[in-house]
Amino acid sequence: MRILVTGGGGFIGSHLTEHFLQRGDHVVVVDDFSTGNRRNLEHLESNPNLRVINSDLGKTACVQEACHDVDAVYHLAAAVGVALIAKQPTQTIHRNIYPTQLLLDELRRHHLAGKPIPLFLASTSEVYGKNPKAIWNESDDLVFGPTTKPRWSYGASKAIDEFLCMACVREHQMKIVIGRFFNVVGPRQSGAYGMVLPRFVEAAMQGKPLMVHDDGQQTRCFAHVNDVVYAVTELMQHPQCYGQIYNIGSDSPVSILDVAKQVISIVNPKTSIEFQSYTDAYDEDFEDIRRRVPDLARLKKAIEYTPRYLLADIIQDVWKYKQRNAG
Repeated sequence: MRILVTGGGGFIGSHLTEHFLQRGDHVVVVDDFSTGNRRNLEHLESNPNLRVINSDLGKTACVQEACHDVDAVYHLAAAVGVALIAKQPTQTIHRNIYPTQLLLDELRRHHLAGKPIPLFLASTSEVYGKNPKAIWNESDDLVFGPTTKPRWSYGASKAIDEFLCMACVREHQMKIVIGRFFNVVGPRQSGAYGMVLPRFVEAAMQGKPLMVHDDGQQTRCFAHVNDVVYAVTELMQHPQCYGQIYNIGSDSPVSILDVAKQVISIVNPKTSIEFQSYTDAYDEDFEDIRRRVPDLARLKKAIEYTPRYLLADIIQDVWKYKQRNAG
């Protein structure tokens, strides 16, 4: 197959690209490397089946070139991380919505010409906003905060992406699968944009205190990127999954404070934990979600899926990767 991966230089995108190349596919990556890292693809660049287009996806000509003669599209290009979102809400909105619109326009053109190209849209648990339910399923309401708080611009803009995709499914029966990622972690993930696990591991390796925001009792579920790549690629193999939305991740909750303690016990028992307010970490009007746990029943019904990695395994993988790539 010939596959397009947008954002293929990013954390998840590079693992997806690697998976397809190992499978023997031809892969076209589009990435401007503004938040992705060219180093993520260095070990793949000698593969003759890889082509990298270094470009912003928000250009019609780039989208047309990238989609030419491909058999499937995996759209992962997007704004990344709460730190970037809090500081640059305008860029967040533009980078999430406009390239998706251009991509859907091009895929619709192919579809109407008789060559349907399946699309996977990488969405996010952020679309649930601050829904008060203890466990979120794909049919739940999206509950965003006020527009005066830029924190919600990411979830709202990704929700627009989902609406655009579902409109294409409803109006043209396009082949689209949407996956809402829940705290995907693993090798190659950067802590530069506020991602908690790599940030903790980097601090522990440097002998610095692990900075825990608020009281650390926020609950998350961490999924290894390998499990997520399996789920994404498997969903796209089943035509009955087209037109559906799936939570993708782990459903084993853990507090951020407990994550910090596990990192310390594995990486550096001599380091410590410090607490930091959201105001000091981001800004005075930042809002967070206390609990983020997915219902994976729909995913497990669609494919055979059970997360294979425990949190301790993930921490070990992240630590080993950062040791190999120090400096």
